[in-house]
Amino acid sequence: MGRLGAGIGWRPEIADAVERLPGLDWVEVVAENVCPGHLPEALLRLRERGTKIVPHGVSLGLGGADRPDPAKLTALGERAVALGAPLVTEHIAFVRTTSPVLEAGHLLPVPRTRDALDVLCENVRIAQDALPVPLALENIAALFSWPGEEMTEGQFLTELVERTSVRLLVDVANLHTNRVNRGEDPAAVLDAIPLEALAYVHVAGGIERDGVWHDTHAHPVPPVVLDLLAELRSRVDPPGVLLERDDDFPAEAELASELAAIRAVVTPGAGTEEDSPARARESVAGQDGGPASTAGAADDGARTRVALGQAALLSALVAGTPVPEGFDRARIRVQARALAAKRADVVAKLAPELPVILGGRGPYREAFLTYAKGRPMTAGYRRDALDFAEHLLVRDLPADLAARRRLTSWWRERSGARPPHPLVRWARALTGRAA
Repeated sequence: MGRLGAGIGWRPEIADAVERLPGLDWVEVVAENVCPGHLPEALLRLRERGTKIVPHGVSLGLGGADRPDPAKLTALGERAVALGAPLVTEHIAFVRTTSPVLEAGHLLPVPRTRDALDVLCENVRIAQDALPVPLALENIAALFSWPGEEMTEGQFLTELVERTSVRLLVDVANLHTNRVNRGEDPAAVLDAIPLEALAYVHVAGGIERDGVWHDTHAHPVPPVVLDLLAELRSRVDPPGVLLERDDDFPAEAELASELAAIRAVVTPGAGTEEDSPARARESVAGQDGGPASTAGAADDGARTRVALGQAALLSALVAGTPVPEGFDRARIRVQARALAAKRADVVAKLAPELPVILGGRGPYREAFLTYAKGRPMTAGYRRDALDFAEHLLVRDLPADLAARRRLTSWWRERSGARPPHPLVRWARALTGRAA
């Protein structure tokens, strides 16, 4: 795989600035946001000048109870080939359930139990067999913990690597998030995990509100996260470090300054001889990304137990069902509000006409959050935008006739169908259907 160096998350909003950043070695792109046959010109220019590009997936849900979707694996592999990527990355998380069919629209933590680890390891091996390049997995940020966990984060990640040879993408901002939100010691995690499996490192900003750290990727990297990067660097020379920024993008000079600060922390020579960074690099370079173990597949009982737990939790988060026993109810409420807010924000970004039609950000957000309370997301965000518009039209909303006509036109152009006949709308309302 070789060394990656210092990089930044590529986003369309900062594409021009990224091209001009001094000393940029590589970029990471959200895999689901690019099409192999129609790569953005800015990405093509980076690839042509030799800048490495790594696709970073967010929708596989390898920690979910179901086996990975072959179509999603194929799509991720196609992006790796199109970008000439040395590896692909994903998350140790679940994002959906299939019974009932629910989408979180967000990365949610898996329980650190034997059942969940067995399921995750089998899912990882399936992904490794399907992908054309090595796979690395990222530790995620979480607002809450699962009850009845059987392993620490370090134990869970170590056994995952031992059983699959998967590489690790260590996000030091997420380590800080979990210190604040779950009381976990980042240094203990770094001491426990096999840093010889390190593929690269994420660094990002966030903000604390009411004792909860929100991993926003929309704020400057705080000193406490840079301190954790230095902690990691004292143990290993990371093959790559990447700055993530997904929203509220700063001026180009500020991006360059943040990248320079990160680069200064990981400059070779900052570690000590006994840390043996060379040994770690050699170990990572020697991996082929294939499974290290032929341990058996997760049995059906393990998948069933994981599925039941995840379905109960996700239903509580997005469908208003009771919070499962043992969870911190206050934290689950915080997470539920965060999921609904993110859902509203993403739909507004994908369909910017909707806030305009509805009279601005405030009225749009109020209408969307009301809709979201009774309508869990069952498909992607684009489908959610159409369902939201139809939800309003079924109820003869918005009240302003001109706005309703504009919304009808918007919906019709994208759905390829006419809004429901009044009798159909009446029947749906009578049966409690919102679509």
